[in-house]
This record gives sequence, structure tokens and C-alpha cells, in this order.
Amino acid sequence: MATSEALAIERLARADIESGLRLSDAARWNQTADDWAFFIEHGEAFGIRATSDDGLVATAAALPYGGSVGWIAMVLVDAGHRHRGLATRLVGACVDALHGGGRVPVLDATPDGAAVYRRAGFVSGFAFERWQGEGAGAEHDGAELVAVADARQRDALLALDRSLWDLDRSALLRAFLARPATRAWLTADASGFAVLRAGRRAQQLGPVVAANEEAAIGLVQQALGAASGPVFIDVPVHWPALAAALAARGFVRQRPFVRMALGAAQTTTASGRAFAVAGPEFG
Repeated sequence: MATSEALAIERLARADIESGLRLSDAARWNQTADDWAFFIEHGEAFGIRATSDDGLVATAAALPYGGSVGWIAMVLVDAGHRHRGLATRLVGACVDALHGGGRVPVLDATPDGAAVYRRAGFVSGFAFERWQGEGAGAEHDGAELVAVADARQRDALLALDRSLWDLDRSALLRAFLARPATRAWLTADASGFAVLRAGRRAQQLGPVVAANEEAAIGLVQQALGAASGPVFIDVPVHWPALAAALAARGFVRQRPFVRMALGAAQTTTASGRAFAVAGPEFG
């Protein structure tokens, strides 16, 4: 077998979606074919094959957002090809791609991954936890929600998201909202929203934005009342009342993450209005 140094890094195309999906499925991640397509079409997705005829054995993706920030995600290595430096090389390609566009690389890491990224110069920011539970609960008498069904409501949602921090995720949120299985709600006063989308293993609830934690709990309760089956939601640890409300519904903590940036700690500051992130792959 060729050594890892001899394995070429290549840009991924739509034809690689199924191969990428096999890697994320093997890791029991939640990404869909639509997610892989978004990284390939809107970012720079990289991969490595053991031979020219093989499927992918390692991947990583750089996703530039509007502004000065870009995300690194989908760092996956097949179990039989680990500990050969493939992930390091692919992350390096992502860093180069984002730096080339004048963007600070940001990522969400597990505890094991965070130790590796710190040695590469990444600075830790806020922590969040993935909670897992079931939808189809009782409707909650919280904030009045309006289903996002027209361009005016969509634009209000996008503008609110842009106001949270120095990045523009409009392309991502437009893609989420265009998916047939996605449901999204906006509060009547346009001070908050929630997005519920299909995942490979569970529905993903997030982002969730609200004026305060009480309003966020109302948003989450109503969105979960509309969900059916398994649901993931990624909640910053500095929202204990929201965590308690999830626990009361039978949700359990699945795993922790920490937001990290390459040499720019200010880009990992938590927003006081973001109560669930879009997922570690999207921020």
C-alpha cells in the first residue's frame, strides 16, 4: 500500500457525495447527502483515496461564510487509515483555503480533537453539548410562532441570524429552508427563530435564536412538539435553564464540543441570543 505521503489530496465533486456519505455513516454522524452537496458546491471539500479507483478514505471541508470567518468540518478518516497524518494534511489544506480568502478558520471540536487542534494553534472559546431525545411531545404555550413560508419571513430570519456575530450564513440557511423536510418558525415579533431539518440519524434542531433564555425554551418546546422521532440539539453550556428543560423532556447529553479558532479568540465568543447552534459541522 502506498504511504500516506504519496496519497494525493483532491478536490471533491458531486460524484463523491456517496463516498463521503459512507465515511460519515461509518462514524455515525448525522450529515445527509444534501449536507455533503453544500460543502462541495459552496465550500472547498478535500479528500484522499488509497488508490485512484478507491472510494474516499479521508475528507475535510472548508466553508467560507460572508465576512472574515470560515468553517472547517467533515474531518473524517477511515478506521483502517488512521494515524498516518491524513487528517493533519487535509486540515492544513482547509486552513490554506480559508487564509487565502482572508478568513479566520473556525471549527467545533470534540475533547480529543481539541487537544490536537490546540497544538496546531487553535484557541478555545465557548463549549456546547449535544442533547438527544425524542420529538412528538405536547405542544407548549410559549412564544407565538409563525411558520416561515414566504420571502418576507425568510428575509427576517436571515437578517436576525446575521445580527448575532461577524459572519453571514445566508447561503446555508437558504439551503436549509429550501429542503422539503425542513420546518422553520419565526416569533411574531421577529426576535427569534428555530430551524428543524432532517438528518441521517435524527432531526437536527438548530439554529435557535431568541431574545432571552425563557423565550428560547418556548421556541424549543414548540419546535419539539412538531418533531417526530429522534432529535439532536446542540446547546451552549451557559444556558442551564434550557438544558434543564431538555432533561425534563427526557433528553440526554450525548457528547461535548468546544468552538475553536486559529489564533483569533474573539471569533469564538458566544452570542447572547444563540441558544442552539446549527451543528458542529456548520457552526
